[in-house]
Amino acid sequence: MKAAVFKEKGGDLEIVEVPVPEPKQGWVRIKVHSCGVCHSDNACKYGNFGNSYPRIPGHEVFGEIEKLGEGVDPNYFKIGQLVGVGWFGGNHCGKCRECLNDQWIFCKESLICGIHYDGGYAEYMVAPSDSLAFVPEGMNAEETAPLLCAGITVFNSFRNQNIKVGSLVGVQGLGGLGHLAIQFCKKMGYEVIAMSSGDQKEKLAKELGAAHYVNISKDGWIDQMKAIGSVQCILLTAPSSSIVQSSLDALGVNGKLVLLALLPEPFNANSLTLIGGNKSIIGWSSGDSRDTEQTLNFANKNQVKAIIKTFSLENVNEALLKIADARFRHVVKIL
Repeated sequence: MKAAVFKEKGGDLEIVEVPVPEPKQGWVRIKVHSCGVCHSDNACKYGNFGNSYPRIPGHEVFGEIEKLGEGVDPNYFKIGQLVGVGWFGGNHCGKCRECLNDQWIFCKESLICGIHYDGGYAEYMVAPSDSLAFVPEGMNAEETAPLLCAGITVFNSFRNQNIKVGSLVGVQGLGGLGHLAIQFCKKMGYEVIAMSSGDQKEKLAKELGAAHYVNISKDGWIDQMKAIGSVQCILLTAPSSSIVQSSLDALGVNGKLVLLALLPEPFNANSLTLIGGNKSIIGWSSGDSRDTEQTLNFANKNQVKAIIKTFSLENVNEALLKIADARFRHVVKIL
């Protein structure tokens, strides 16, 4: 089969021919249709999570079950079933404290797709059966792929904040995560403020569902946010440490600032702002395959769609190199 592989740390992806993998006990083989390109694929390139080489990256995998390993229930996992695999790569033990508390993603036995085993930049891949999320019939392969990482990150993080429906919420950043966050929050029943630098994205933000647009590069934007109303949550989707304190200032009483972007440096936060307004800062780590499946079901029923640009597998280096310029997600089309 054809695959894109990092042969060594820091090297570019190389298109190679490798044997089609066989699923071991508890694993399945997936015929890959598409795979989204994520900033975290660079973590594979540079070994940030301790992965070995050679390694095939890719953790936004859309495909179909092609073969079952020993011990996989054929009545539940059916040949030809459309499935997705995200950052959560399965293999949870089911016995540790995290698993018993329903936090599979934090199980020490859990794996990361495209890091601990070969991912979706290939015509076929194998994965533990518990990593699979069933995809609703009719979903587009290329548009769905980004929902397996960017989509679940914004949907699952926000729904777990228990914000009263109808409340005012902010989405900082209008990129790969932000353009999905606006759609999800709107379709979940919230009044959305899109927060971005410059005025050029206002039209798109409102087309995606934002009721308001605030240019955070202008002086006075915090007062503008407060004038709109009491903001109960801000999803920080773009990596900017300098905006943390000002976002806290823009929140209303009991407001929550949810960090979804990896910030390039430590941030400062005034404890008086937090205590004086019962405000909080929260980090959130995507979710597991069950959360992914719920993300896909919601997106399918509510027409939440990623804005994408597709690339062939042969052009995957370009897709990864230009990811910072993506409007708004890059996807490798395999099938």
